[in-house]
Amino acid sequence: MLSGIRIVSFTHFLQGPSATQLLADLGADVVKIESPAGAFERSWSGPDAFVGDASVFFLLGNRNAQSVSIDLKSPKAKDVLLDLIDDCDVLIESFRPGAMERLGFGYDELAARNPRLVYCSLSGYGSDGPYRDRPGQDILLQSLSGLAKATGSADGPPTTVGASIIDQHGAVLGAFGILGALMGRERTGKGCRVESNLLNAALDLQIEPLAYYLNGFRGERSTTGIGSQYYKAPYGIYETADGHLCVSITAPATLAQVFADDWFATVAADDEYSRREEINERVAKHLTARTTTDWQAEFTAAGVWFASVNDYEAVINDPQVRHNNSFIEFDYPGSGPVRVLGHPIRYDGVAPNLRRLPPQLGEHTTTVLSSLGVSDDDITALAQEGAIRVHQP
Repeated sequence: MLSGIRIVSFTHFLQGPSATQLLADLGADVVKIESPAGAFERSWSGPDAFVGDASVFFLLGNRNAQSVSIDLKSPKAKDVLLDLIDDCDVLIESFRPGAMERLGFGYDELAARNPRLVYCSLSGYGSDGPYRDRPGQDILLQSLSGLAKATGSADGPPTTVGASIIDQHGAVLGAFGILGALMGRERTGKGCRVESNLLNAALDLQIEPLAYYLNGFRGERSTTGIGSQYYKAPYGIYETADGHLCVSITAPATLAQVFADDWFATVAADDEYSRREEINERVAKHLTARTTTDWQAEFTAAGVWFASVNDYEAVINDPQVRHNNSFIEFDYPGSGPVRVLGHPIRYDGVAPNLRRLPPQLGEHTTTVLSSLGVSDDDITALAQEGAIRVHQP
């Protein structure tokens, strides 16, 4: 879908590489610019997770891209990069605000050279403002945005989510903004600057509860474990006789039927929210009386909304996850088989192909520079000077 669109990526960590991977999956020609030492995610992985010498953190977010390893502080290297950017459609960067300007690759300078350029900046808090120089990291934004304080029970501490959801949503918003800017360019012939930051991404994930709060509706964390300040009960994860089960909003009449308990019929429709703690406590008591499997059968028959509470092993083997082919596997050089999440969207029922493995550092330096007209002798000289790094298989 994006064949013919060239993207130059100055990204590292998760937000930037994940955004470019979404676009690369759709056929964009992504050139990842890395220092001679390599992007941060090549040498770091959450639980020290490496398959052979390859970081899982790198492998999960850099497929379908090319790697050009180049010293951004080298004047000769800068000239080569400017030639590359002059010929590209999109530049995406996730450096600290001001870093690209100091390197001579700021938006104003590049837009003057290439007015059709879509320039996307991904940051923690935005390109200006009092927090622009603060470190932007997922758990920090979960806390700052109110998400942690809104999660958990009333008698427990603020609770963060066990995944980097802010990073990933920031990536999706960045890719969305780039696609919007490219569509706008088709009409106007002119590119623009796109900005996505983790703070806005964290707030966007809370579009519903924040709207309630902004319009005067105050909620409190539940004393009995309801999963949201603003939802009626049941809404959360409950103990059964042998495990746990997630149950979502269900009318009192249905609860009266499935639990054979006329107490629920005494709850008027207007009282469902104000009496939610009572409802939740009674639901929780009933659920401990039978096994998870028993309740799943009962709830299916009664039309109650419920779900299993899976660990990752159960997720991998879940029949719908398997049907959706959510994971892909490939052999990575020097590492062997690697499994990661694939592209999350289907187009006419088909997911985009894996065209390129996550690149070796500098794997495409020679190819890309040659396409810009740099001679073999000059490439050799740049490599000898340390201005570029050429991959040696």
